[in-house]
Amino acid sequence: LGMFSELKFPVPWGHVAAKAWGPSDGHPVLCLHGWLDNANTFDKLIPLLPRDCCYVAMDFSGHGLSSHRPAGSPYHFLDYVTDVRRVAAALQWRRFTLMGHSMGKMKTSLNAQLFSFSYCFISPQFCFLYPEMVDKLILLENLGFLLAPEDTEAWLKSKRMVIDRLLSLEAKQQTPKARSPEAALQRLLEANRHLTAEGGAILLQRGATETPAG
Repeated sequence: LGMFSELKFPVPWGHVAAKAWGPSDGHPVLCLHGWLDNANTFDKLIPLLPRDCCYVAMDFSGHGLSSHRPAGSPYHFLDYVTDVRRVAAALQWRRFTLMGHSMGKMKTSLNAQLFSFSYCFISPQFCFLYPEMVDKLILLENLGFLLAPEDTEAWLKSKRMVIDRLLSLEAKQQTPKARSPEAALQRLLEANRHLTAEGGAILLQRGATETPAG
């Protein structure tokens, strides 16, 4: 387990990098680093763990060897949860162990405290959103994911829907369809029942691009 291989998983803004140890057919373990760390967080730990597992430690976007998100894009903690879902899909792991590490909870800045508090919830949040994919959760210097009981169902439904729809759209990668101006207007009105034909035509003047095909 002292030997590792480098991995790259394509994402719309570049790639997510990762390190892998152990046999590829071993029990899958996905390792998530803490705030401002990277996959090397696990370099000294992995060699001490069971040798029959396949350990993959990913660099979150903007960390380690992973691509940064486009300039001006924020790094919301739910986006990191989505990155975990992307990597699991790329590895074709349907069920795996999740091991998360978080540091930086003792910051002097209130903003830093809040950011780190959100950050340490990535592993528990993924388990809460996709419990069918996780057989075990290991938390190193971390906290569980806390929600008020009355918020649980609504949060679960809305956040999982956001992630699943995003990944579904990315997987399709469809080329935009070319339509006649009339057909484009009809499509816009069908999707926005509150619009009048006049209002839709005004929006299309700036919201559509003319090509040779339509």
